Amino acid sequence: MSQWKDAELTRAAGLYPYFRMIESGQDTEVILEGKRVLMFGSNSYLGLTNHPKILEAAKQALDKYGSGCAGSRFLNGSLDIHHELEDRLAAYVGKESALLFSTGFQTNLGVLSGFTGRQDYLILDESDHASIIDGSRLSFSRTVKYAHNDMNDLERRLKGLPEDVIKLISVDGIFSMEGDIVNLPVIVELAEKYGANIMVDDAHSLGVLGTLGAGTADHFGLTDKVDLIMGTFSKSLASLGGFVAGDFVAIDFLKHRARSLIFSASMPPANVASVLAALDIIQAEPERIEKLWDNTRYALSLIKDEGFYTGHTQSPIIPIYVGDNQKTFQLTRRLQDEGIFVNPVVSPAVASEDTLIRFSLMATHTYAQIEEAVEKLSKAASDLNIQFIPKSQAI
Repeated sequence: MSQWKDAELTRAAGLYPYFRMIESGQDTEVILEGKRVLMFGSNSYLGLTNHPKILEAAKQALDKYGSGCAGSRFLNGSLDIHHELEDRLAAYVGKESALLFSTGFQTNLGVLSGFTGRQDYLILDESDHASIIDGSRLSFSRTVKYAHNDMNDLERRLKGLPEDVIKLISVDGIFSMEGDIVNLPVIVELAEKYGANIMVDDAHSLGVLGTLGAGTADHFGLTDKVDLIMGTFSKSLASLGGFVAGDFVAIDFLKHRARSLIFSASMPPANVASVLAALDIIQAEPERIEKLWDNTRYALSLIKDEGFYTGHTQSPIIPIYVGDNQKTFQLTRRLQDEGIFVNPVVSPAVASEDTLIRFSLMATHTYAQIEEAVEKLSKAASDLNIQFIPKSQAI
């Protein structure tokens, strides 16, 4: 540990971009180091974290249930509103049953480590979220990775697996760094051909894709072809926690096998009530999702017009490729100084030649805010002599 100097060196250069202390609520503008900053690094896609109905629901839950549950769902921490939320979520994503976890990360740990056995296989996209990777590491199953969204490589991997074992393909719906959408129609075809099951992580898709934001499977009309749908509450749903939905037998199995559920305290009541209120708003105000997509299309058009390379994004997550660790840190810091908050993504999270700025949209952004951010982004990149097309993408 004494040899690890990365953070120290980045701090010494005045470029450290982590654990930045926000002094206000999450919104399109936040207060950072006493200054107004436009927020383009949040996952609050629908801008609900300060909605008065959600705040009121959380306050009422605090008054009724107190601040915590003092135990796990398995034993003493299961409230009536936990069950109410599970029923609402199952109906929302079109499945028989759902199960809450304390976080999205714990959901994937519990599902992937609990669902398959020693002789079985987990098949993962190489760009899956870290929680899927770590869940596979906790599993006794064998893990096979295929190249990102490469269906030829997925089929090649499936061909090589035994027929008489359980094979679970686990993928992100919207990939959290690249912003592209999983090729679910082809995955369904391959899963049927090779006898595999499918789990979709909709952490970044709920509230974004599908009917009233019901997620990736609904977006493609393939809900009945996907076995498990996982989601989180810390993004569009303005709270904290996670869930998995599937048929009754699968969810009942996980209730008694998922260690990250059984041995963790349950979601606090205020968080549960916040999600219930968020679902009400999403279903009553579909124009929020329309505005999110309007903002996404507008921002992407402006960013591309400035000459930035944005890969294959199809979502409110817009990667702006820089292709250099140091310049990615410099661009992030320069933008913060100019009043724009974005997230840097550097190695080892991505290859050094594929470092990027993660620029994410909210339904509550205005066009004027987007224009200001893109104008400052373009000037900062030009001043830093940043190559708009990274080496890995250059012809």
